[in-house]
Amino acid sequence: MNARGYSDREEERILEVLGRGLLTEFPNPTRTGCPSSDVLKRIASHEMPLSEAEKWLDHLGSCSPCYRDYSDVRNANSKLRRWAFFAVAAGILLCVLVVGRIFSPKHHGLPMAQTTAVLDLRNRSITRGAGQPPAQVPLEVSRYASHWDIQLPLGSPDGPYEMRLITAKGEQVFAARGVATITGGITLLSVQIRLSSTSPGQYLLRLRGPTLVWNSYSVDVQ
Repeated sequence: MNARGYSDREEERILEVLGRGLLTEFPNPTRTGCPSSDVLKRIASHEMPLSEAEKWLDHLGSCSPCYRDYSDVRNANSKLRRWAFFAVAAGILLCVLVVGRIFSPKHHGLPMAQTTAVLDLRNRSITRGAGQPPAQVPLEVSRYASHWDIQLPLGSPDGPYEMRLITAKGEQVFAARGVATITGGITLLSVQIRLSSTSPGQYLLRLRGPTLVWNSYSVDVQ
């Protein structure tokens, strides 16, 4: 409630009086006894205390032109309030979107979190030992993946495997162990991985299974 004006309940009382006046339809073409437009605006805008507005109620209840003027001002004020509400709501929504964009990983040049990465080695040539793998397009994988599903070369046996990710200089970046299973002719090794702090670049993925021989593959960590 406006400290200087009146409440919605009090306004309903005004409208009730005005409604009774409309039913009698007093045209008042000469606008006899009509308040000024400023008074009507103050009443419709809740800027006039009820004690001051009450002296105009009898006239407003018997003057259709004044009621129309009052209604026009009230409707205009109602539209302004709705537009103001929508503007505030839109501003809040815009702020939420901007803040969300600022603090999202993508905004900082980081891709959105990728849960599982699939490394398809099924048709990759095998390089045994510590040598460099043959010239093939490196496997691409996000360093934000938390889980790797490694599809081993065709014919690979199931069983326990060791996995290592090393730099070109042989420095180990990550190591894990897992058990490969065969489903539908695909030998799958699933491992949990943590590379979020690893620098992007090319690495060697080394795998050793039941044959106890290391096999190497080029991996491009992005």
